[in-house]
Amino acid sequence: MKYEIRGGNLPVVLVDINAGETLFTQSGGMAWMTNNISMSTNMEGGLFGGLARAFSGESIFMATYTCQNGTGTIAFASTFPGTIIPMQFDGSKTLICQKDAFLAAERSVNLEVIFRKKLGAGLFGGEGFIMQKISGTGTAFLEIDGDVVEYNLQPGQVLKVDTGHVGAFESTVAFEIETVKGFKNILFGGEGLFLTKLTGPGKVWLQTMPIQNVAKRILPFIPHDTK
Repeated sequence: MKYEIRGGNLPVVLVDINAGETLFTQSGGMAWMTNNISMSTNMEGGLFGGLARAFSGESIFMATYTCQNGTGTIAFASTFPGTIIPMQFDGSKTLICQKDAFLAAERSVNLEVIFRKKLGAGLFGGEGFIMQKISGTGTAFLEIDGDVVEYNLQPGQVLKVDTGHVGAFESTVAFEIETVKGFKNILFGGEGLFLTKLTGPGKVWLQTMPIQNVAKRILPFIPHDTK
């Protein structure tokens, strides 16, 4: 498998696969492909996996694409202006991502929908109760809102992040929600009541333009029916 990422801030990943090689994505994730690639649709993870994805706003079904002969090309485009990140998995690491970060992956990669154990993280973490867990072996592609900034946290090193800016982090990183301190900070700081606290060791990928922040900026300019 070979791939190339094009498009700048409106990215698409072009993947060349050989006969017998397979990629999967959520239903509707494919942008274009050559004629020698076949598609099959299934409920990845069974009924529970499909229902969990539906609850999180994702597609119930996943689509699998297999090259039938020769070399085929398939493209997966980002759904929002941002960055596509290729991730390599060798079976030794697990990645936790925001619920809509997964774009596509080789068949040997495992994708699961997970529920946060802590109520505070689920209610106030900016991404709801559900996140994505990626593991296994092979290459996976993630889509990040806006640009991406990577940190490699040392053991015990803490990074506090505004709600929604967490794109992905290794499973070794501890994820907590803490209350903003100070009455004036809460009222006038503009950051809301809660911050995300990430504690190392492990890598963290932050996104510069969360889609929910963009929606808040655009909302006042959308005409409303006054009838």
